[in-house]
Amino acid sequence: MQIYGLMKTTLLDYPGKVASTIFLGGCNFRCPFCHNMDLVTGLKCIEPVPEEDVMKHLRSRSGVIDGVCITGGEPTLQPDLDRLIRSIKDLGLLVKLDTNGSNVAVLRKLMSERLVDYIAIDIKSSFSSYNKVCGFDTMENGEDVLNDVIRNVRESISLLINQDTIPYEFRTTMIREYHNDNEIELIGDMLTGARAYYLQNFVCSDFVPDKSLHGYTKKELQSFADKLSDKIKEVGIRGVD
Repeated sequence: MQIYGLMKTTLLDYPGKVASTIFLGGCNFRCPFCHNMDLVTGLKCIEPVPEEDVMKHLRSRSGVIDGVCITGGEPTLQPDLDRLIRSIKDLGLLVKLDTNGSNVAVLRKLMSERLVDYIAIDIKSSFSSYNKVCGFDTMENGEDVLNDVIRNVRESISLLINQDTIPYEFRTTMIREYHNDNEIELIGDMLTGARAYYLQNFVCSDFVPDKSLHGYTKKELQSFADKLSDKIKEVGIRGVD
């Protein structure tokens, strides 16, 4: 398992829990607003964190942290993800998975084997905009994989909504250049009946590829959230004071 980062303690990444966050490398998306693009295209410049060091840290934090958030990159691309999760759960820790939802087979397997305790799926945009917002229009053979990605994300959404065993959330990073009232309405249709959906404000950072992008004000985000209240049980905003 190639681990490329470890946040030893966080109160933000796992809702309601004290956690550590593990960052895995590689992704099948090329989102121009990605905060972790170094984990997508710059892995040759990053020194991996030995898995044994990560597990040693987790053992030492027993009784201090509640769980571990596994993020990336896109964690479901890692062939031994289930083995890593089993090692973490053997320590008595909860596991939260962050994913783009494009690998529904892996998600279904992890859920059926009770290996995840919380799931967060990033919904990048309405499906009609995925080609641009996820960067497929800049990738070789991007058009060829787009339909498969959309089908998988659609199935992942349905998988979560149609179960009540594992807590989950959907979330979208809100960008002025990509998201508007129409986009929000379409996303609301995609997520109708969902337990929870969060609008996360975009804030530029060092590894974001497109630094010309802009976020929204708190008032604007709340206006978007209000439009979804009749379709989704809980709608909130994040990343604003």
